[in-house]
Amino acid sequence: MHIGKKILVFIAGFCLPAVVIVSYCLGCWYDHRVELLRQDSANRELANIQQQFQIDVDRLAFLTNIYALPLSQLDGSQLNTLESSWHSSSMSANLSWYILADAELRAFFPNERPFASDKLQEIANAVTAIGKPSVAGAYLIGNQAFVVTAVASAPKEYVLLIRQLTQNDLLEYAQASLVTKVTMSHSAIAAAHSEGTHSDIIEIPGLLKNEPIYLQVFFSDGLFQAVKFRLDWVSLSFILLGVFIVALGYIWLRRGLLKPFKHLMQQLALVDPMASVYRPVMAEGNQELEVLASRVNSLLARIFQQKERAKITLESIAEAVILTDVDAKVLYMNAKAESLLGVLSADALNLSLGSLLKASEPLNQAVFNCIRLGDSTPQTEKIKLLTASPRIMERSISNVRSHNKDIVGTVVVLRDITQEELLKRQLQRRANIDSVTQLLNRQAFEERLPRFAHNAKSIAVCYLDLEQFKLINDSCGHAAGDRMLAMVAKAMQACLGPGELLARLGGDEFGLVMCNRTALSVAQLLKQVSAQVALQVLTDKNCHYKVGLSIGVAFGRAPFIDAQELLKDADIACIAAKAKGSNQIHFYDDKDKELTYQRNAPKWAVRIAQAIEDNELILYYQPIRGLGAGPKRQRMEILLRIQEPCGRILAPAQFIAAAERFKLMPEIDKEVIRKAFLWLSLHPDLWPDHCISINLSGNSLGAEGMVEYIAQQQGIFDIPSQCICFEITETTAIQNRHRGMEMLKQLRKLGFSFALDDFGSGFASYGYLRELPVDYVKIDGCFVKNLAVNAKDYAIVKSIQDVCRVMGIETVAEFVENQDIIDCLQSIGINYAQGYAIGRPQPLANYREQYDIEIPQSA
Repeated sequence: MHIGKKILVFIAGFCLPAVVIVSYCLGCWYDHRVELLRQDSANRELANIQQQFQIDVDRLAFLTNIYALPLSQLDGSQLNTLESSWHSSSMSANLSWYILADAELRAFFPNERPFASDKLQEIANAVTAIGKPSVAGAYLIGNQAFVVTAVASAPKEYVLLIRQLTQNDLLEYAQASLVTKVTMSHSAIAAAHSEGTHSDIIEIPGLLKNEPIYLQVFFSDGLFQAVKFRLDWVSLSFILLGVFIVALGYIWLRRGLLKPFKHLMQQLALVDPMASVYRPVMAEGNQELEVLASRVNSLLARIFQQKERAKITLESIAEAVILTDVDAKVLYMNAKAESLLGVLSADALNLSLGSLLKASEPLNQAVFNCIRLGDSTPQTEKIKLLTASPRIMERSISNVRSHNKDIVGTVVVLRDITQEELLKRQLQRRANIDSVTQLLNRQAFEERLPRFAHNAKSIAVCYLDLEQFKLINDSCGHAAGDRMLAMVAKAMQACLGPGELLARLGGDEFGLVMCNRTALSVAQLLKQVSAQVALQVLTDKNCHYKVGLSIGVAFGRAPFIDAQELLKDADIACIAAKAKGSNQIHFYDDKDKELTYQRNAPKWAVRIAQAIEDNELILYYQPIRGLGAGPKRQRMEILLRIQEPCGRILAPAQFIAAAERFKLMPEIDKEVIRKAFLWLSLHPDLWPDHCISINLSGNSLGAEGMVEYIAQQQGIFDIPSQCICFEITETTAIQNRHRGMEMLKQLRKLGFSFALDDFGSGFASYGYLRELPVDYVKIDGCFVKNLAVNAKDYAIVKSIQDVCRVMGIETVAEFVENQDIIDCLQSIGINYAQGYAIGRPQPLANYREQYDIEIPQSA
């Protein structure tokens, strides 16, 4: 339904009925208010009539009480005189005095107009029946209404005052003009209503209590009927005027809104979003319609702009774009698709996508699957396009949805990836093949290794390292080295069959995997490979070069084959083979502790780093006792342990080698220095007579920033430098003599002392001893532990002591394990002793408690 008809229906079906209903409801409400006013007026009038009647009865009873006794005592002349006065007064109207004696009622005054005797007798009987001294009330005899008051003047004698009430007398009780008639009766039922009148009943005081008397009051409704709402010509005129105004409003609304809106809707019906020309719509006569037209024009402009932009984009992109409907029929093709397929877009319309694209996959089914799945993500596949020159295409199918999310078609995008695929294959070959040896590289070898060993009952993983190869690179250059690598690879490949996997792992290292061979067979084949490699000769500048092989082998048997772990074991076995000499083969044995340490070194490196981060390094100490006479500082060597989360303490032999291999010792040394300085700062009472020895590793000696770190920690904890002695091994001092010498000089300027550890086990020890600024020499334990029973060790230790005494250096003997050694050391003149006979390593945190116990004992 059009909006104009809707407005007309609204006016005729809603507005006009609403006006009529409202008018009717207002009239009903007004009539209701008038009726309430009538009822209220009637109720007030009834109450007034009842009140006035009661006043009248009370007034007559009052007169009777005043005059009853005096009247009963008057003689005849007095009664005549009183009668003339009574009749001349205004009070005598309709009032008559009577005396009741011996059940007979007679007039008081001689000339009194008596009532009918039968009526008087009824009144007399009623008063006598009541038998009270004073009675008052209305009495009805037939249609005659009376007000009777009686007062006893003597025994069985009453004075009565009787008033006869006429219709006019009863009407006088009403004070409003709306009362038309008042009647008295014994009935409590109101008379039936007549047109324009109604009646109500009120009870009044009666003479006899068992015979109630009622006043029936008749009201006139003419005044109220006159003000009630009636549909007359005036009311009808107002209603018609309202209808006329509504009609004028509709005409104005039609001209000002409906016609401009209809014109705008006609223009909108002709709008085509897909038109090639932009045509705006026009609106007039209404500001809101102009805003609506402006919004529609803005939307049309954006649609046209986006359509043009999409068209230009589709025509410009390098991919072929084909738009289809839900039946896989072609709806649109961009210029790239036309060029790729050699078909114009106009000729391809409504053709099946499968017939248009001759590809190696059913494209129609792919479109139907994409629509059936309803995915919002594109369905991407690689297809082979069977054109004049076959091409590899990347096909992407995406669903096209309408505004209500229904799938109305698909977009098929084809991208030519022929060159990319060719380049990818070349790159993949380069990524997997070593360019020098044409063997697999390390990445490809590690990827294929698990699959290669998947179905094998046993596997032998070999790690091959060329010997003397660095000499060729250094002497002849890397080009000559590459030629030698190619020769070696070719020689090794010639010895292997199709069941072996050979790869260059990097530099001069190769990896070899053999399946289902015995250890003897593997050893024989490796010897053959080693022999063939040894036969390869590189001639360069009239010089001949050869290389050898060090080979490590690790075996694995199903079902417990972990190829990657076997490669690590083979690498460790190769290190052991190189340690044996040239052209050696070593088979990995998990019971070999040295190899186990080498294998677990990376795990220990990680564990050490974690221990440093989690503050799990614990300091121990071992006491060093002075052997000579005279006061000496209490000395101790700081040792290192790692505490596991379970509480187990790990000895340094399990992790120090790994820390040195992976260059973690500087961080460990820094943590030991920090913890030792902190402990010493917490016990300032030990500063005057204690000195702690802290070991510095070879990696820390001369390390960048180590001196600054030590100085910084000393400043932070504010400890005296004479309480610290740094220990360096003889081998470390000799290997790092130049950079270590500078560090020792800088620390000595700060006041620290130094000890040369493991002295005597190195080479040319005395020569370097003259140059190193050390304060103590710790004699290697290999000369001390058999000192009491070995004369040669005794002589060596004595010679070291004699030289050090001359140079002003104090000596410390290690591995002192019994009293006999202590006695020998004292006879030689050694200054200090350290070992299990002196004290075993204990937690540094317990030192102060132990020290406090030993002080009283020594005292």
